[in-house]
Amino acid sequence: MSQAISTLQDRFERLRANKAFEAVVIAIIVISALLIGAKTYEETNRFEQALLIADMAVTAFFLVEILIRMAAERRFLDFFKKGWNVFDFVIVVASLVPLQEGEMVLLARLLRIFRVLRLVSMIPELRLLVTALFKAIPRMGYVALLMFIIFYIYGAVGSFLFHGVDEKLWGNIAVSMLTLFQVATFESWATAVLYPAMEHFPYAWIYFISFIFLNAFVFLNMMIGIVLDVMQKESVQMELESGEGEAAELHGLRDDVRQLREQLDRMETLLAKRG
Repeated sequence: MSQAISTLQDRFERLRANKAFEAVVIAIIVISALLIGAKTYEETNRFEQALLIADMAVTAFFLVEILIRMAAERRFLDFFKKGWNVFDFVIVVASLVPLQEGEMVLLARLLRIFRVLRLVSMIPELRLLVTALFKAIPRMGYVALLMFIIFYIYGAVGSFLFHGVDEKLWGNIAVSMLTLFQVATFESWATAVLYPAMEHFPYAWIYFISFIFLNAFVFLNMMIGIVLDVMQKESVQMELESGEGEAAELHGLRDDVRQLREQLDRMETLLAKRG
């Protein structure tokens, strides 16, 4: 019985690692995204039944796929030790909310939108980007705190200086910080913010240029540098883990060959004794 279960697990493990199977899963995820997008068009209302059947088929496929991946684990709980497996499991379970229930239709449709995120867990390069982003957030938080301090200082100065220029833009420190955010994004900042201020204060350009220099060139590059640094470390870690996985697989093959040789030696010994 245990031998049959082990054989079945080996088959599921090979299927899980099969590139063609992964390609099919990615294709189904894309189809799921297209189905969600199609439902936003009124022209597809006449195909509502067909779209519902297609959605049920996609949900059933995702359920079977996650069960195969769970069955491929030697120990059931090992599946939940990986964060991406937990993420996929939650997405699939959330997709089981039926679309035909009146009060749950909106919730079910919203939950199905998140199935597109499974592309991240299926494609290693996307996993690398997302992992690097989350690991960079704590370090980026300090840069964001420093940016907030600069925004606050410039917002207070701007409110004191330009309050009489345009109260809608510089009425208080909160409004001034929103105006500075517009300046930082370069959204019509010259015509709407800079030139009116320069009509009353000719040297106002020093205030705006120094603010833009700090935010657009210094802080933004600091953010990019943090993300690139974390991505580089994650890439090296992924390569190391890949190398360890290949080494473990090679070690396993060597053990299998050694066991086969021992069995052949025992068979030869038995045959020699009988002869």
